[in-house]
Amino acid sequence: MSSSETDVRAARTPTIAVTGAASGVGALLTERLAASSEIKQVIALDERRGEVSEAQWHTLDVRDPAIADRLRGDGRPVDVVVHLALDLDLETDPTARTAYNVRGAQTVLTAAAAAGVRRVVLCTSAMVYGALPDNDVPLAEDAELRATAEATGVGDLLEIERLARRAPRAHPGLNVTVVRPAILVGGTDTALTRHFESPRLLVVAGSRPCWQFCHIEDLVSALEYAALEKAEGELAVGCDGWLEQEEVEELTGMRRMELPSAVALGAASRLHRLGLTPSPAGDLAYTMHPWVVSGRRLYEAGWRPEWTNEEVLAELLDEVSGRHTVAGRRLGRKDATAAGAAGATVALLGTAALVRRARKRRGL
Repeated sequence: MSSSETDVRAARTPTIAVTGAASGVGALLTERLAASSEIKQVIALDERRGEVSEAQWHTLDVRDPAIADRLRGDGRPVDVVVHLALDLDLETDPTARTAYNVRGAQTVLTAAAAAGVRRVVLCTSAMVYGALPDNDVPLAEDAELRATAEATGVGDLLEIERLARRAPRAHPGLNVTVVRPAILVGGTDTALTRHFESPRLLVVAGSRPCWQFCHIEDLVSALEYAALEKAEGELAVGCDGWLEQEEVEELTGMRRMELPSAVALGAASRLHRLGLTPSPAGDLAYTMHPWVVSGRRLYEAGWRPEWTNEEVLAELLDEVSGRHTVAGRRLGRKDATAAGAAGATVALLGTAALVRRARKRRGL
């Protein structure tokens, strides 16, 4: 093989770095890329070493500017960085979470530009479109981002989206792709997956929820498409279509508990303000209004989801089996038994009980 042919082959088999590579989506993507014949090398970056031995590991905090040295490599810089070091844990202190998420994205984008990386892939969420009653169903990728910072982690994701838009102007030659999954399922714990841990499905009167899921395996395959530069720009990813509320109730066998909007939002706001639940009232909007995405750009690139909404919902129910949540707060077995017996008033009774406990502790 001639030197020119070798150079062409090298250009077609990129070196890809993955941040947050030791766990969750990052670990699955690292494993998938390491097994791919289309990848020359995988550079894995995290605060601890993961289990994929085929990857080249570097342990560091993604907020450390020294990450630029890791991306320069030994002679040949990394071609693509997939940034997955995000903290969206419901229990994390919001201020610390924002500091980690935003600073991490800033550092990775700056370091990538300094190291000569040609593309950065960021992962946010379809939640950035916002859940609004007048949303198109489905939303196109280029729909306006109308979310606010009122839901868990969404403010961080919106700031990361702003960084993504500014990066190519600040760093000419750097391409940025953003992947936005629907409700992510597969070993995840979010306000939306906890919705299905309640004894009954909370439905806000007058709302029009549409449920679209994204299995973690489909997100990983979409990220691989982006990393291999088979698709670019803003990429929404999820199962085909969506489920109406009535379909969800039929598939889950769970009955609804319908509450007036003022009651549901007021209770959620009060509980969060008292520090009794991890989810702010803004999370409820995503169970009330549609935010379904079309995924057209990935489809045009040849990508297809392996999972259906029905299959992902069934897996979610298996995952949350045995867990009990009221108003986003996990209950112990004793509390869960009492909550289950409360029937149609479970959320209101759960709210009242939690508020009473808080007042008693505070001597109110």
